[in-house]
Parts: sequence; C-alpha cells; structure tokens
Amino acid sequence: MRRRAAAVLALALCAARPAVAEPPRLSLPLDCDYGRTCVIEDYVDTDPGPGHRDHACGLKSRDDHRGTDFMLPSFEAMAAGVNVLAAAPGMVAATRDGMDDTPVTPETRAAIEGRECGNAVRVDHGDGWQTLYCHLKRGSVSVRQGERVATGDVLGQVGLSGLTNAPHVHLGVLRDGEIVDPFHPDDITQCGQETDGGLWQDRPGYARAGLFTAGFSTAVPGLDAVQSGAARVQETTADQPLVLYGHVFYARPGDRLSLTAQGPEGEIFRHELTLDDPSVQLFRAFGRKAPAAGWPAGAYRGYVRLMRGGTLLAVRHADITVTP
Repeated sequence: MRRRAAAVLALALCAARPAVAEPPRLSLPLDCDYGRTCVIEDYVDTDPGPGHRDHACGLKSRDDHRGTDFMLPSFEAMAAGVNVLAAAPGMVAATRDGMDDTPVTPETRAAIEGRECGNAVRVDHGDGWQTLYCHLKRGSVSVRQGERVATGDVLGQVGLSGLTNAPHVHLGVLRDGEIVDPFHPDDITQCGQETDGGLWQDRPGYARAGLFTAGFSTAVPGLDAVQSGAARVQETTADQPLVLYGHVFYARPGDRLSLTAQGPEGEIFRHELTLDDPSVQLFRAFGRKAPAAGWPAGAYRGYVRLMRGGTLLAVRHADITVTP
C-alpha cells in the first residue's frame, strides 16, 4: 500500500510497548523558535495519485512525502547544533547512528538505499502510535532502545544524514504502521478541512506561500528555464557572473524576499526586496559580475528566504562550484 511505512521509515521494532489509550499530543520536535529559527518546508502528501498537496490543499509537499519536514534556516545553524526533541512521551523503540552528514547526490543515492531516514530515533507511544525522527547528525543520538522519554527530552541533533540535501528533521507519525498526517489525522487523503489542531498541542502556523526552489545561474534566467530547471548551473568558471534566483508561489503584497550568497572569502552579496504586487508564482534574481581578478575558486552557497513581517515562511539554498 502507498501509505504503508516502507524502507524509508524502517527501523527494528522493540517488543516492549507502553500502554497508552489516547493518541499522542505532539509538541515541536525541535528546540527552535518556529517561524524564526525553523519552519515547516514540506508536509505529508495528501494526494493519493501521482501529484502532491498538503493538508490545506496547498503546494507544500512532494509526491508520496510521508512526514513533516522542520527545516533550519542555514547550514550554519546545523553546525552550531539544534536539538531534536521527543514530541510526546513514550519508549525508544529503535535508533540508528553512524551515517555521515553528506548531501545526497545521484552518485551516493544507491549507497543509502534502505537507510533513507539516515540517523534516526523511533519512539513508541502505545496503542500502535509511533513517531520517527530522521536525518539526525552523526554521533548525536543520545537515547537507547528501551529508554523512556518525556515530551521535550533530547533525542539527538539536526543533521544531514540519509536522503536529504538540506538540514532538517523529518517527523513521521504512524498508527499501526500506517502513515498519519498530524495536521489531519482522521483521513490522510483529505485536505482543506478544519481538524481543531490535529494531533498538536499547539498547532504550528501554516502559510500558503512558499518557495519552489532556489538556484544559481550565470545570467538572469527566464521563468520557463527556472520552472524546468534548465536555469540551474552547478559549476562555472571564475570570469562568469554569479546570479542567485528564487521561485516563489502564493506570496502576498508586502512579503519580503532576501537573496544572499557567500564564497570562500565570505559574503559576496546580500539583497532584499518587497513583493508589492506578486502573482500566483514568480521568480526574482540578483547577482554580481565577476571581479577583475575573477572569483576565487571553490564552493559558493546562496540562500533565498521568504518573510512575512518577522515570520520566516520558507527557505531554500543553492550551491555552485567555481573552477580555476
């Protein structure tokens, strides 16, 4: 079955199970300030077909996505250390550690087959309910199988292990092995219906607006090239411009888009703009020509962030390598 937890979520079960009759009431699985130092990037896919949609019938999911992704705003935040917390009390059913914090590539995809969840912890809440915490930092898992945990206990830290290329924790919720959407626990195939908070003690806020993607190019691209992915450049020479773009959906007038980039010698640009009259989808780009001596060779990273007032709505990153 499509909604059956598969190898992506597989960890060995523990026989001992606490007896809890009621569904778990969930707290944030991260030690963060939601909307400032973390944000949900992707929700459970509620579309039973080949498309995708989130619990509010919006675009914030991916085809067959089986959890809720709490994203950090930067790799620097991951390096500083952000704790992953037990979202509800229970018993640790299984753990895995030892996988490297390495962004997945087509070349490394096969090596993690069956371990897409990366370093992980699974907590049993009784009555068939479990929560799963994926992509933890190598060496950070701080609990053992059979250990009881309370809401808010530290399980590990956000990392980059398994099938991911951005620092986040994937929270999976299961009932008798079936995927449950914590925002709409009664029927995973429905969207747009109010559920009085779902399984959350304090339901995280939802915004329809977000980012499809971010990327680097060597010139300001057209929308068609952004949408198709043809605009993305992953390697360039030192004499070419560096242009960062962000592809936005459902923004409101007054939302702000920031585009920043840094390289081997530090920040190369920072640009913020207000979306005064946004359409259903749009892209914006900003960049710099190469300096007279050329860009220093090495790795460059850009961040595109969508803000509404003081609230972070979405963040995407992009990487490019400058060759000598």
